[in-house]
Amino acid sequence: VAACITEHERILQEIESTDTACVGPTLRSIYDDQPNAHKRFMEKLDARIRNHDREIEKMCNFHHQGFVDAITELLKVRADAEKLMVRDVTVTAQTEEVIRCRIQQRNMATTVEKLHLCIPGSAAVRVAMRALNSLMWTPLGCFCCVSGRVSQYRFCQIMAENLPRLREEIKEISMSDLKDFLESIRKHSDKVGHTAMRQQASMGHYTKPVYSLNGRTHSHTHYGRLLTADETGDEEEADEEVRKPQDLVDFSPVYRCLHIYTVLGDRETFENYYRKQRKKQARLVLQPQANMHETVEGYRRYFNQIVGFFVVEDHILHATQGLVTRAFTDELWNMALSKIIAVLRTHSSYCDDPDLVLELKNLIVIFADTLQGYGFPVNRLFDLLFEVRDQYNETLLKKWALVFRWIFELDNYSPIPVETEEEYILVVSRFPFHDAEIEKQDFPKKLPMSQSVPQIYTQVKELIYASLKFSESLHRSSTEIDDMLRKSTNLLLTRTLSSCLQNLIKKPHIGLTELVQIIINTTHLEQACKYLEEFITNITNVSPETVHTTRLYGLSTFKDARHAAEGEIYTKLNQKIDEFIQLADYEWGMAESDGRASGYLMDLINFLRSTFQVFTHLPGKVAQTACMSACKHLSTSLMQMLLDTELKQISMGAIQQFNLDVIQCELFASSEPVPGFQGDTLQLAFIDLRQLLDLFMVWDWSTYLADYGQPTSKYLRVNPATALALLEKMKDTSKKNNIFSQFRKNDRDKQKLIETVVKQLRSLVSESET
Repeated sequence: VAACITEHERILQEIESTDTACVGPTLRSIYDDQPNAHKRFMEKLDARIRNHDREIEKMCNFHHQGFVDAITELLKVRADAEKLMVRDVTVTAQTEEVIRCRIQQRNMATTVEKLHLCIPGSAAVRVAMRALNSLMWTPLGCFCCVSGRVSQYRFCQIMAENLPRLREEIKEISMSDLKDFLESIRKHSDKVGHTAMRQQASMGHYTKPVYSLNGRTHSHTHYGRLLTADETGDEEEADEEVRKPQDLVDFSPVYRCLHIYTVLGDRETFENYYRKQRKKQARLVLQPQANMHETVEGYRRYFNQIVGFFVVEDHILHATQGLVTRAFTDELWNMALSKIIAVLRTHSSYCDDPDLVLELKNLIVIFADTLQGYGFPVNRLFDLLFEVRDQYNETLLKKWALVFRWIFELDNYSPIPVETEEEYILVVSRFPFHDAEIEKQDFPKKLPMSQSVPQIYTQVKELIYASLKFSESLHRSSTEIDDMLRKSTNLLLTRTLSSCLQNLIKKPHIGLTELVQIIINTTHLEQACKYLEEFITNITNVSPETVHTTRLYGLSTFKDARHAAEGEIYTKLNQKIDEFIQLADYEWGMAESDGRASGYLMDLINFLRSTFQVFTHLPGKVAQTACMSACKHLSTSLMQMLLDTELKQISMGAIQQFNLDVIQCELFASSEPVPGFQGDTLQLAFIDLRQLLDLFMVWDWSTYLADYGQPTSKYLRVNPATALALLEKMKDTSKKNNIFSQFRKNDRDKQKLIETVVKQLRSLVSESET
């Protein structure tokens, strides 16, 4: 055993000191040894592990305080490192600023040095020009007095002859350079204006608050993109961002020509010529292309050229002494402003794309702000934007009219089915719907409105976003922007959506079921108007209670549409009743009735019953009015059938058959097809028919005539003219067909009684007419 223990010690030492790749043979020797040796080895191994653990613990305990101190020092070092980093960043920024200042200082020194080098040359030119002018205008006699009598010499004569020509040649050369400059500047005004407008757009004062509504972020247009035809990012474009727009132009021909004409005493001629040519160029610049309104690029070029022109004039105004005056530039600008406004007013009216109108507005804003930065008044341009806004709204309304029509075209006019909680949340996230009863129902369930309702609501919000885009950067207050948004929304509701709803209601394929759904839809949309109010308030932070705040009166659109749909329901119901009535085929000379109601009438009543079941989702008064209207129309139609002038004779059997049909109508009315009627209100729709038929069925003329005119009369609703007309159809007008023979055969007293009743009825009719 001792040998075994010694062997295990050796193996453990070998494992601890040997590479792990060679441990395998060592471990195998344990299993090749005595039986159960590996168990003793494992015990030895556990003991060795515990021993090493104790040593590690001792070592850690011994060095613990040092470790804690090291961590503390490290934390202090990190804080110092952070301070050093901040200081380094500050130093770096200061160093960069110093470098920029040094570069500017060096450039300024270089410029001063070059100017000093140019001064002698410029002075020499000035001296030469003045000398030339002096020679031109100084009398040769004076020259001769100083130098002796030299006029006799040839060189003096040559000078006298050549000086005027030389003077004119100098003027012509300088004027030729000026003409080249004018031609060049006309071609390059676009680039100058492009640079000026782009720099204005990138100055940063267009930055506006970013609106966030219901998780939706509304970003603003990047104006630089409107002004850059191709964002190549090359060095030339980058250089233009730093240089001033006027630095793109070499004005030396103007300065040189002005100097020459001034020295030669002909400055006024030069000034008049320059101003005249620039006026001509201004008129050319202000002339738009015929198809400018078709693309934003056309407007951009137009604005660039105008800005380029006035940037050049502003520079000439400040860099020269009187070549152009403030009065001259103001005159040019006022002329240009009137032309620009007329051009934009005309061309924008041709635009039917709201995106293009919006880009035009953004360009006008930058155009106005750019020129305002050069001292030109631009209030009239911002006033013009109100007209452009109206045009923008018109294009939006036309676009949204197509959207609404498409939504209505695709609607199935059925309640929205929701199968799961996720579907329900999706619908109510798009449309503010709350109904406690429906929320309690288990899935699947149906929401009362059809799919067009959340779509319409979403599109109204989209128009508000679109309208908001135009309001940006107009330098208007929140109250004015709020007013713009509400007016745009009201126009959308009262004009566009209202027209679409009215056209929808009048379409032939829209039946009663669809009309019922439209009424339900408009009810929910009307209720959602208050959420649109809140939506606009969240954008502008202007409370609806603020004085002068425009209210959303567009909810009248939904009331009007609902009333129109209700009227169309009544009309279509009556039309459907008329279709059934046209199927009536009474045998007016029948001897006795069939004993059961007519088939057409039973079909009509079944149709009405099923139709009024659909009306359960309608507001109570609408359903009741529709039901009452239908019953009254049915009663009137049946009465007209009896009194038709083309119907000459009616037998008592036909009257009895007709009475059976009226009884079915009364039973339908008493079955409460629509809840909410009190007592026999609905049956009263047939009261005229009922009393007339009872009078003829019972043949109770004595009672009728005796009680006529009394408020308690049993036949109060029977008009004498109506009774007379029907009785005339039942008279014995043909001896070979006496329809009254069934009462008392061969009884002439009966016929005399009828004659007597007819006379009395005619008397009553005459009295009522007088």
